Amino acid sequence: MKYVDLHVHSTASDGTLTPAEVVERAASLSLAAIALTDHDTTNGVAKAKQKAEELRKQGTHIEVYSGVEISAAYKKRDIHIVGLFVDENNELLNRTLENARTNRESRNLRILERFEALGIHLTMEDLLEGATDTVVTRAHFGRALVNKGITASIQEGFEKYLNEDGPCYVAREYLEPEQAIGLILKAGGVPILAHPLLYQLPHEELVVLLERLKKAGLKGIEVYYSANRGSDEMNVKALASYFSLLPSGGSDFHGSIKPAIELGKGKGNLKVPYSVLQNLINEKPRN
Repeated sequence: MKYVDLHVHSTASDGTLTPAEVVERAASLSLAAIALTDHDTTNGVAKAKQKAEELRKQGTHIEVYSGVEISAAYKKRDIHIVGLFVDENNELLNRTLENARTNRESRNLRILERFEALGIHLTMEDLLEGATDTVVTRAHFGRALVNKGITASIQEGFEKYLNEDGPCYVAREYLEPEQAIGLILKAGGVPILAHPLLYQLPHEELVVLLERLKKAGLKGIEVYYSANRGSDEMNVKALASYFSLLPSGGSDFHGSIKPAIELGKGKGNLKVPYSVLQNLINEKPRN
């Protein structure tokens, strides 16, 4: 059976492998296909597709699909909408994502100021580590803290400084979920609610959220995910069935920043069948 991974990050956002390296790794693991879904950017998609074409010419076949993971606001928290198969050159999508990145940059400067007030000197260079075409997230701050010996792990950095109750946390400006879904649909993509159980919403609240997103045009939900435990997959499948949403899934691979998560395998038990990808492709908007 062939397997896929439809939730993958690269250095275009907060991953540690370049788009080309992600594709090479996926091919080495015999995955049939991946979707590159970096945070608020499609900038890595062209390079990923180029690498897949190079590998094809060398006799190694792997499908690479465009994607993006857009953060949206929901009751003082953020939820993530993955857009699969978006046109990475769509002007409206990219202009809106650029605005989101600008807001991120303003927020990042304010976070740096808060660290400075605590006597912890970090710079944008520390966060970028030489990678200029990157969407900087809190994960980059966590990594910089480790590199400077201030914390022993990224998790410790979040717990001490970067979580919502931490002294260096700064809230972001977000799109509304309806805006994110609309952008994905206008860019020819299929909108998916990412990792629904990570939001730790009571079941009734999750149902309310899904009702709202379904009305806005949501087409799928991540049934298969690295953090699933016990009956999680079965429970999300039931939600997918109830709301007539297509199952999707992926590892949420980030590379060494999340060392326990491997492409296509998650924490060891993840398997997303190729048929999941085929069903989602059939849901793409028809021009």
